Amino acid sequence: MDALPFLLAAVGGYLLGSIPFGLVLTQAAGLGDVRNIGSGNIGATNVLRTGRKDLALATLVLDAAKAGAALLIARWLAGDAPNRTEIELVAGGFAFVGHCYPVWLGFKGGKGVATFFGVLFAGIWPLGVLAGVTWLAVATIFRYSSLAALCAAAITPIASLVANFSWSQVLFTTALAVLIFWRHRANIERLRAGTEPRIGAKKDEAAQDTSPEQTPAPADEA
Repeated sequence: MDALPFLLAAVGGYLLGSIPFGLVLTQAAGLGDVRNIGSGNIGATNVLRTGRKDLALATLVLDAAKAGAALLIARWLAGDAPNRTEIELVAGGFAFVGHCYPVWLGFKGGKGVATFFGVLFAGIWPLGVLAGVTWLAVATIFRYSSLAALCAAAITPIASLVANFSWSQVLFTTALAVLIFWRHRANIERLRAGTEPRIGAKKDEAAQDTSPEQTPAPADEA
């Protein structure tokens, strides 16, 4: 019975996180399947290529909110349980997994950056602030969204360890960072080759963004 709350948190978090808001919003707006344009990603960056800034912003907010909501709902349902922190982290973590590998889309989803920030701000807000500041600094200096995401992901588990967060929070942030790097492996190759599009790149340059995971493949950061 002790495993039941964790199982429910995992299933509930995954199902909530797997809602493809970018696809839902663009189809509802009559713009078709967002996976057929640009990089083929369901995240906010690719939604922006439809020319609808409002839909891109809504996608970004909702992708972040669904992970935060999964964690907060689990926290509320766990009540005063002694393992409440671990239960809520499981829910938030599986929401992240659901976004990256949604069952509804053949397990081909986004890169997880928006959900990464959403779950951090909801569950461990000081690390969320640190990750956000890191992303902004790197993106401003180098103008690579992927590099900013990688740096933000890398610094989070290090900070959680140095700041003496609980072992579950250290493991949680480490797992998220590993998944962020895994989902960005094609971006890492392009960064090494000097072919990664910069923030503000022309549409035709960004559309050439490719990845071995799908055709066209996800290259966006949300």
